[in-house]
Amino acid sequence: MLPRLVLIKGAGDLASGVAHRLWFSGFRVVMLELPAPLVVRTTVSFASAVYEGSIEVESLTAKLCPGPEEAACCLSDDIIPVIVDPDAKSIDFLKPEVIIDAIMAKGNRLTKITDAQLVIGLGPGFTAGLDCSAVIETKRGHNLGKVIHSGSAADDTAEPGLIGGYGIERLLRAPAGGTFKPLKNIGETVKSGEAVAMVNDVPIRTQISGLIRGMLYPNLEIKAGTKVGDIDPRGEEVDYLTISDKARAIGGGVLEAILYRYNR
Repeated sequence: MLPRLVLIKGAGDLASGVAHRLWFSGFRVVMLELPAPLVVRTTVSFASAVYEGSIEVESLTAKLCPGPEEAACCLSDDIIPVIVDPDAKSIDFLKPEVIIDAIMAKGNRLTKITDAQLVIGLGPGFTAGLDCSAVIETKRGHNLGKVIHSGSAADDTAEPGLIGGYGIERLLRAPAGGTFKPLKNIGETVKSGEAVAMVNDVPIRTQISGLIRGMLYPNLEIKAGTKVGDIDPRGEEVDYLTISDKARAIGGGVLEAILYRYNR
């Protein structure tokens, strides 16, 4: 019998792509987040519900939920509940059959293989058979979305995959710590060297021209080096309002891992 409930730790853009694929495959999904998540791709991340109360991504709505006790009400209304629960205490109340660690912290933070019938880790930091049942490869390339039943995903290189010939240049990072204030919005096109945000009085400038695909919410207190946004060099051809190819591939890998476990 397929699982009744899937719990996802994290609600960023990759986690949201996973949630979207599972929901439309017939699974009920609950997501956990931080009190102030540093979500960059806000238009396609259910984590945005923490700031906005609710968000719709490709005809699926997620809503900020006070706690696990109220999650059933959201689910009965065909809405994904997003619960602020950094310590994942909701697990004891909800008792999900499947847990997916999609925090993307490049390491395991408290997830154990015994937390549920099936525990899946996304990306580096997990070892299938040790701290989770399966690992999904998140690195762009030939193995993106691959289900790993023994061993680990590729090591974190600290450099994003190439898009339009650009990698690390696509990222916007805070040059100093302080209060973040965007000067541009997601969906706007910018030129190389243009100031797109500020941290206190220090401008953040783009290294390349393109379309702003991600940007933190305003007035967040951040540290120097924090990723605050990203630029897509493909420009206006990019659809920043729909789930990315990467998130869909990872979602497919998660779906495969669940079906492999329960349909065998």
